[in-house]
Amino acid sequence: MTEITSRLQFILDVGLGYLTLNRLSSTLSGGESQRINIAKYLGSSLVGSMYILDEPSIGLHPRDTYNLIKVLKSLRDIGNTVIVVEHDEDIMRNSDYLIDIGPLAGNDGGNIVFEGSHSDLLNENESLTANYLNKNLIIEVPAQRRNWKEYIEIKGARENNLKGINVKIPLHILTAITGVSGSGKTSLIKNILYPALKKIYGGYGDKTGKFDKIGGDINSIFNIEMVDQNPIGKSSRSNPATYIKAYDEIRELFSNQPLSKLRGYKPGFFSFNVEGGRCEECEGAGEVTIEMQFMADIKLVCENCKGSRFKTEVLDIIYKGKNISQILNFSVDEAITFFNTKEKHPSENKIVSKLKPLAEVGLGYVKLGQPSSTLSGGEAQRIKLAYFLSKGVTENPTLFIFDEPTTGLHFHDIQKLLFSFNALIKNGHSLIVIEHNSEIIKSADWIIDLGAEGGEKGGNIVFEGTPEDIIKCKNSYTGAFLEKHFK
Repeated sequence: MTEITSRLQFILDVGLGYLTLNRLSSTLSGGESQRINIAKYLGSSLVGSMYILDEPSIGLHPRDTYNLIKVLKSLRDIGNTVIVVEHDEDIMRNSDYLIDIGPLAGNDGGNIVFEGSHSDLLNENESLTANYLNKNLIIEVPAQRRNWKEYIEIKGARENNLKGINVKIPLHILTAITGVSGSGKTSLIKNILYPALKKIYGGYGDKTGKFDKIGGDINSIFNIEMVDQNPIGKSSRSNPATYIKAYDEIRELFSNQPLSKLRGYKPGFFSFNVEGGRCEECEGAGEVTIEMQFMADIKLVCENCKGSRFKTEVLDIIYKGKNISQILNFSVDEAITFFNTKEKHPSENKIVSKLKPLAEVGLGYVKLGQPSSTLSGGEAQRIKLAYFLSKGVTENPTLFIFDEPTTGLHFHDIQKLLFSFNALIKNGHSLIVIEHNSEIIKSADWIIDLGAEGGEKGGNIVFEGTPEDIIKCKNSYTGAFLEKHFK
């Protein structure tokens, strides 16, 4: 029993005390799976090993992050090397040695900006990370909160650990759903609110969780969208340019070139998704897969098109010195500069207007033709956000749900994310953000805090109100950790 108790304690230490012992591994998030592995390695008492962790704080409330830090230090103290790729401020402050890479992303990154102790980092002026840690740069608390009158009301929510709660979710503002891990946030928003409203608005939704009634100002919005971190497309040919519809305009532009008209090339000829101008050897993928019987498949650059994805005759079509393959190899920032000339072709205006939202959400470094399989979950989520921003003001207000959109984001990127959130609200939409990040929470207009603990001790409403008021709530862990951001 002592051995069992000891191993269960390791699971508690990494902030997973709310999980049931029979929980299927397929239902675990990436962060939960990673922390279970941490608990396993801690229990094995291995020494002399190197552990590399990629954002282990994903999905963790600040209270649970402190427990995680203790576990990481325990791994270090028994004789291991621990390397953490992380954006969390508390983990950075507790690190023995920091390596800061940048200064920015994409072509403007890739350099070591700083390496050394945390105290030395605070005196570094070239590092964006340092400037946010030493408060030279800050994400400002909003001067005023948006007021709300309209809302969606859920009564008797009792899915999973929810205790039959009644809750009003405001519309036309930014609402943060907070609470420690396992407090009931996902059960309330993703398992009840989203599928229930999706069906009301005529869409397909998963099985709806248990609740008594949903009402309020349902007619004030026309749709609900879950902006999740799933890939932007199922095909390897899916990419940012196709998702935000900029590629349609690029193909139109190339089809209007004199040589294209002479040869009869239509816009579809510049697509790598259909037969015509694409390389048929790799079917527009730019690479071929060699199946290995007893080993993992090998991917090789296509020898026929040399990775360009297109037939040679298609690459003959040039616009301002660039062919279609070279355009797709541009980063978003490079493409905006390329197309944003004084004497713009009508298609260029449309291309730039569709690409700018990508830059505004912090994805200026992503390449236009970058395969969706190489994008992180956070990048996929922000591409979806950019797509909705590109639509501008709409007569059909939508309720958007974001689940931990700060995953993988630096302070500087969070600043851009908040700008995009405000733009959506200005366009007439409503936002719900399930989040642990204090910078987002302090910027919200309204907070619904669940808990107080996770699992069976959670599922209650701890607080409803503004960020200024939650820091006065003695029962809220969120309020306790948020308070330092108002000093």
